[in-house]
Amino acid sequence: MTLRTDPVTINFGPHHPSTHGVFQMRITADGEVITNLEPVMGYLHRGCEKLSEGRTYTQLVPLTDRLDYLSPMSNNVACVLAAEKLGEIPVPERAQYIRVIMAELQRLANHGAMTGFLLNDLGTFFTLFHYTMREREKILDLFEMTCGTRVTVSYMRPGGVLQDLPEEFMPRLRALLDELPQRLDEYEALITENEIVLARTKGVGVMPREMALAAGCSGPMLRGSGVKWDIRKNDPYGIYDRFQFDIPVGTNGDVYDRYWVRIQEMRQSVRILEQAYRDIPQGDVRTRLPLFFRLPTGEAYARIEAPKGELGFYLVSDGGIAPYRLHVRSPSFINLGVLRDLTVGYTVADAVITLGSVDIVLGEVDR
Repeated sequence: MTLRTDPVTINFGPHHPSTHGVFQMRITADGEVITNLEPVMGYLHRGCEKLSEGRTYTQLVPLTDRLDYLSPMSNNVACVLAAEKLGEIPVPERAQYIRVIMAELQRLANHGAMTGFLLNDLGTFFTLFHYTMREREKILDLFEMTCGTRVTVSYMRPGGVLQDLPEEFMPRLRALLDELPQRLDEYEALITENEIVLARTKGVGVMPREMALAAGCSGPMLRGSGVKWDIRKNDPYGIYDRFQFDIPVGTNGDVYDRYWVRIQEMRQSVRILEQAYRDIPQGDVRTRLPLFFRLPTGEAYARIEAPKGELGFYLVSDGGIAPYRLHVRSPSFINLGVLRDLTVGYTVADAVITLGSVDIVLGEVDR
């Protein structure tokens, strides 16, 4: 006798704690096995792109803080790069180094938080979540002493940064860099060979290389599937071509590889920060521009290797003091497009950790 089961529909969200924002997964399952998944988004839509049409180019920066609110410094950089590209605005040498320092600190903070969230999604590692947040708090302290706030930083400006680093910044950065390698070793000792982590993440949420490329994935999602692509190396912006670092890649494209790639990227960020700390020059930190400066008529696209992948800003100017049109290419939105393919055939419990491994923030999905 064959046991027959009826499919059941399960709604995860929009308030489920494991959905990483105001997001819903509508899952159809046969027993415990997922047969279909429909991602439902749009709950957080705030019209960021439309709002930009009524803001000056400097006033765009605070809007970007609210996109990926776990990586506001990186959002700021991508936004001002588009304006600088279109307006051919020079950036002082010291400001370029400060941008690299802030962007790599932000990558460390993002990947640390993501690792903690993923372990929390596994359901048995809440203590380790606090471990990963420990260094993130120290990084946010550095942001706070630089620009007065921890999350909505609004620090970058077309032509440089808002203001120079405070006197106490570099000693605190030095202390953090001395501590981070040991902390990353601690993470790996607790996580990388953990039996529960291996059992729950190896061979789960597998994304083959061909799927990652066809879906336009980027960042750790793409590199976890074995594609050695990093905009900092392959299409350098700012002064990234001056730094020596490696691009970690996975082999299986599963949840475990995506975790492992992010841990190794944290090590490479420390490597970049050591070089920036050593080489940062003195000098101006901002090209002085009029309060209401205008960009020439035209369009520009600037992209960066944000912590979650390729973050791009497409900017159109009609010669006024505000953009005629602004469009954001957000990595969370693109990477989320493969969620159904990564979950069908796996269990309902696997869907939660697979979503966690994608590393999304709904602020930039529903922009």
